[in-house]
Formats: sequence, C-alpha cells, structure tokens
Amino acid sequence: MLDDRYFDPLPTPQEIAGWDAASVAECGMSFLALMENASREAMHALVGEVGDVREKTVLLLAGPGNNGGDAVALARHLDGLGARVTIALARPRGRYKGAAGFNARLAARLGLPMIPLAKADLSGADGPDIVVDGLLGTGFTGELRPDLRTVVKAVNRLAGRSYIFALDIPSGLSGATGVASPVAVTADATVTFEAAKTGLVAPQAAPYVGKLLVRRIGIPRRVKENHPCRAWRMTPRLENALPAPDPLLHKGSAGRVVVVGGSRGLTGAPLLAGLGALRSGAGLVSVACPGAVEIALKAGHPDVMTLPVGAGDHFGPDDAGAVRDFVSTAGAVALGPGLGRHLDTGAFLRALLPLPCRLVLDADALFFLANDPELRGKIGPDTIITPHPGEAARLLGTDIAAVEADRLESARTLAATYGCVAVLKGPATVVATPDGWAAVSPVVAPNLAVGGSGDVLSGLAGAVACTPLSPLLAACLAVYWHGLAGARLAALYPRRGNLASEIAEMLPRALME
Repeated sequence: MLDDRYFDPLPTPQEIAGWDAASVAECGMSFLALMENASREAMHALVGEVGDVREKTVLLLAGPGNNGGDAVALARHLDGLGARVTIALARPRGRYKGAAGFNARLAARLGLPMIPLAKADLSGADGPDIVVDGLLGTGFTGELRPDLRTVVKAVNRLAGRSYIFALDIPSGLSGATGVASPVAVTADATVTFEAAKTGLVAPQAAPYVGKLLVRRIGIPRRVKENHPCRAWRMTPRLENALPAPDPLLHKGSAGRVVVVGGSRGLTGAPLLAGLGALRSGAGLVSVACPGAVEIALKAGHPDVMTLPVGAGDHFGPDDAGAVRDFVSTAGAVALGPGLGRHLDTGAFLRALLPLPCRLVLDADALFFLANDPELRGKIGPDTIITPHPGEAARLLGTDIAAVEADRLESARTLAATYGCVAVLKGPATVVATPDGWAAVSPVVAPNLAVGGSGDVLSGLAGAVACTPLSPLLAACLAVYWHGLAGARLAALYPRRGNLASEIAEMLPRALME
C-alpha cells in the first residue's frame, strides 16, 4: 500500500464496492447508514457550489440502485432546506429495494413529489434550477440503453440553464476507465463518495466530471487497510516528502546528477535535462556528451558542466568506459535525452549498462530498450523509465490507442515487463511499480505539451532520485513537481507559448505556493 501521508486512495468500482460490503460484514455498519452519510455529504457539497437552495427548483433523477437511493435521500435533505424538489424515478417505486427502497418509501410518506422518469420535463422550456444525476453509479458497464441515452442527451441540453450535479459519477461514464459509453452526463460538478474512482481522474473524463468533489462517508480505516486498493492519487502532501535542506549542505552533498546524451542536431535535450536537475536542487550537474557536440551544447550555459567523450558526434561502444568511470560517483544518471538512434549507439548502451547508481531512462534510450532484449537484463528495480504514449506503445509492442485506452494498466504492464518503476507521461501521468501499485497525478497542464518538457522531467527525476526516497516516491514527486510548474506557467502563458526551459525555470517556485 502506498503511504497515505502523500497519497489518497483511488479505488476501482469493484474495490469501492468491496469497501462498502466489508464495512457491513466486518464492522457491523449498514448500507442505510452509508447512504444517509452519502446523501448528507452530497447536500453539503451542492450547497457549497450553488449557495442557498431555498425556493430553487431541483429535479433529481433516480435510478433503481444505490446511486438512485442517494438521490432520493438527497431530495429529503434539500426539501428540508426549502428547495422545491421533484424526484424522477427510473422504475416503479415498488422495485426500489434495500436502502434505496427505504428512502423511496420515506420520501413517499413525507409527501415529496415523485414522477416516472419518462414524464420528467427535460425540454428546457422551463428547466429546473438544478438537475441531480443519480441514474447510474460507478458499477455501470457496457453501453447505455437507448432510453437512458435519450435522457442523458436531454440533460446535457440543459447545460448553461440548469446546474447539473452528478452523484458519485456522471451517468454513462465508466468508473474504471473514464470512457463515455457512448455518451455521458456532462456535469458542472460531481460529488464522489469516500474516494475518487479511477475513471473519474482519467483525462478523457474531465469534460463530463466538471469540478470533482470528494466527500468521506465513514468507511472505517480498518476496512481500507484490510482491503487496500492498487491505485492511489498524488496529493499536495507529496511536497512534504522532499527532504529539507541540511544547513551544512554543500554542493558535493546536494546530489550529483549526470546526464548522458546528446548527438548531432540533438544538443538541446541533454541541456534541458541538466537545467531540470539544477533547478530542482541538485548540487552538481554534468552532461556527458560526444566530443564533437560539446561546444554546441555548452554555449551560453556555464551552470551545466560537460564531459566531452571521444571525437565523434554520437556515442559508440568505445565511449562506454569513459562514461562509466565519470558516473561512478553520481547519485543518479539521466540517460537518453538527445542520444540519437545510430546503430552503434545501441552497442554503447550494451557496453555501458548496468550502472552502479540510480538510473532514469528517457527518450532515445527507450528506443533501444524496446528493440534490444539484452538491455532489459541490464536495468534493475531502482531504474525509472519515462515514456510518452508513443514510446510506451513501442516498449509494449502495441499502438498508442491501446496504451491510452487504459493508462493505469498500460503503466503497470510497462513496470512489470521491464522490472522497474514506469512513468507513463501525459495528462494525469501514471507512475507504476512491477508489483502493480500505481499513482496518478491530479495535474492536467497543457503548458507542459511542448518539445523538451520530458527532458526537463528526466533531469528533475534524476535530482530527486539522488535523495533517500524510494524510486517510486522519487518518480511521483518529480511528476507532481513538474506538473505544478506547468500549472503555474498557465498563469503567465494562458494561451501556452512557454518554452521548455521556462518549465525548468519555474521549478524552484512551483513548490512555494
């Protein structure tokens, strides 16, 4: 289980259902209590977003399951606040069972208006102030039935006139992958209970989820510890994992990072990696590069030291010994930025690896890793690989669409296949370990989508890998820190246009706010 000091659980629909069941079976709780807690938290979340609901019209769409039960119970709470509620039932009231049935009967005894879903006026001519989506929960799979598809489309046409509030997950969205099937409610906000579900934080889910609100409903801590989920979400608390600078720190003890890369026409990448390492606090940063490209790489950047190796414009097997000697005292090596894909560069990697320090593999090093089975045996569990979806597809022998269809599982497969920590870059970057643990970044920052951004990340990861943090925690902190820098740049460059070097420049300030 990941450390909850830095991560929040990110259960799958099956795992959250297991928590509910275990709360009842192992702790003596009741589904009715959990539903009451969920509905009250939903009330507080909704009021927090829209303000006073007195005299506002609220249409609550209630499916026959627990999600619908949450909606019916929420109607009771909103009625108590003075809202004018109407409950639209997807099934006859007698077909609501368990806790949902209890709340439906209670609503009837209280005289709350209930109508069949088919009679709900979703035309928009006189739409409600608020629409609550409680049709389908996180257990939904497959495709929406035609009648529900019609309802979802009608709800979406109310956007801008009615405030659309989804309970647990927008109906039609997969709780596992965040994919609409084939359409889903487009909510202004979604309140999800106890923990965000894996599908809710997938990049493709963002337009449907709107503002994500996570509210606890009383699942006991013991249940979560006895039934841990396999995925977790990075939180701002990750910043606390970065060791505080020692007052007696000096450059030799602040972390030595060596970037190994560069070739003709590709000198910017290793320099950006070096800047990423420096701007994230490494005390000494050097770039080992082919001798013929050192001048182009070094020009105008005195902060990054260089080691020119040989006289060529790309690395060959004869250069491996000098590079290995140079990195022998490094805390971490970032290998691959600008390395190039010359045939003898693959031989250079075979001669160079393994190395006696932590290793970050990126860019062209991943090209050779994918194409040379011998290299797999030369990296260990302390290695961090940082592919983007295209590189991940090559490493897995598949295509980008397959990688993106389930990013969590793709990252886990990468980690298991190569026996190391895998960072699958992109919006909501995923970090995974060979034994199946995974962490998802909450940051989606379009300002990071620029050439050289990944090189900055590889240098940043190298700097954090010099600390005592585990490779998993180091990779997560680097990913989160890099994401924060991109998010901060959005304030300066709201239409993008920032440079990769400015991502590096933002790193020292990204953790200050």
